[in-house]
Amino acid sequence: MNNRLNLCFFILSYMCMCLSAQYVPPFTEDCRSGMYPPNGPTFKGDVSWYTVDLDLPASKRWTDVISDKKTEMASMIQAIRDLADAFVPSGKLIQLVDKDLPLMVDTLPYPFNEEIRGIASVSGVPLGEVVLFNIFYEVFTVCTSLVAEDVNGNLIHARNLDFGLFMGWDLKNRSWVITEKLKPLVVNIDFTRNGQTVFKSTNFAGYVGMLTGIHQNSFTLTMNERFSLDGGYIGILEWILGKRDGMWMSFLTRSVLENATSYESAKALLSDTKLLAPAYFILGGNQSGEACIITRSRTQNISPLELNVKNGRWYVLETNYDHWKEPLFLDDRRTPAMKCMNQTTQTNISVKTVYDVLSTKPVLNKLTTYTTLMEVSKGTLESFIRDCPNPCMPW
Repeated sequence: MNNRLNLCFFILSYMCMCLSAQYVPPFTEDCRSGMYPPNGPTFKGDVSWYTVDLDLPASKRWTDVISDKKTEMASMIQAIRDLADAFVPSGKLIQLVDKDLPLMVDTLPYPFNEEIRGIASVSGVPLGEVVLFNIFYEVFTVCTSLVAEDVNGNLIHARNLDFGLFMGWDLKNRSWVITEKLKPLVVNIDFTRNGQTVFKSTNFAGYVGMLTGIHQNSFTLTMNERFSLDGGYIGILEWILGKRDGMWMSFLTRSVLENATSYESAKALLSDTKLLAPAYFILGGNQSGEACIITRSRTQNISPLELNVKNGRWYVLETNYDHWKEPLFLDDRRTPAMKCMNQTTQTNISVKTVYDVLSTKPVLNKLTTYTTLMEVSKGTLESFIRDCPNPCMPW
C-alpha cells in the first residue's frame, strides 16, 4: 500500500512540477559538451569485465559472474519482493512465483533454460525469481539507441539503457528503486569459444538474454522496447498457455550476437523471426551505410529505417516510439537527442560527442542505468554506470 501511495504522490508532484514555467515537459537543457572521458556527477562508475566460456556446460557458464555479484543480486531480488508485497500483501504473489515459474524453465529453449538453472544454483535465489528477473525486460523498459557514421565511414553505435519504469519511486532520494538496485549488477561480458572472442555485451548479472552487444568485426546491436497493445504481456501469457511459436526478444538478440556472422544475416534474423513481444532492433554493420532501425511487430518488420548518408541521413536514432509518429510529449527523448546530434554535425561526430548527446537531459534521466559506446571497426565496447542529478526527468 505504501508503494502505491508513493507512486500516486509522485505522479501528483510531477504534474505540479509540469505546471511551473521552469519545468514544462519535457525538461531539457543545452546540449552537453566535454563529458568524455566520463566524469562528474553523471558518472557513477566503470563497468567490470568478465568472461563467459561458451564451451562450458550451460549451467556452469555464469558461475564466476554470479559468485562475484551474489550480494547485489540478492539485494535486487529483495527489492522485487518488497514491490510485489506492496501490491499483493502477505507474500502471496512471490509464493506463486516460487511455486509456478520454475515449471516454466523446462519450456524455455536451450541453452537459456540451463543457464538460468545454473544462476539460481550459484546465487541461492529461488529458481522462480530468477525466471521472473529474466522476463522483466519484455515489459518494463525505455531506452535511447543510435548509430552514426562519421565523415570517414566509421560507424559509432551507442545507447542509454533505461530500466525500472513505475517500479517503486523512492520519494526521499527521488529515484526508481529497481533502477538503483540494477546499477551494481551491470557487467561487461566477453563471450568466448575455443579461447576466442565471439561477441561482447553489456548486461545485468543474472540476465541471460542480450540487450547490447558487438559481434567481433561484423556488427553491433541494441534492442529497445516497443509499446503496443499486442505487447509482451500477451506473448508471455500465450507462452504460459502453450503457444510457443514466437521467440523471446532478448533470447533472439543473444542468438543473433552469438551465431550470425554478418550485418545482412543479422538483419534477416531480426526482421523475420516471430517474437513474443514487439521491439526495436538497432543494428549497425562494418561498412559505410550499414545501419538501420528494425521496427518489429510480433510477426513482421514494419517500415525499416536505413542509414542514407548521400541523402543526409548520417545517423539513425530510436527511443521507444515508431519513427514515423510523434513521441508522447511527456516522454520526448527523441527531439532533444536529434537536436544535439544535428548541432554536433557529421564532421564532429565521435565517441566523445555521442557520449555528450547521451549525457544531455532528458536523454539522460532517472531511469538510465548505463551508457554503452561501440565501434565495430575497432572491436571496442565500453560502458559506464550513470546518474542523473536533480533536477532530472523521471523518464
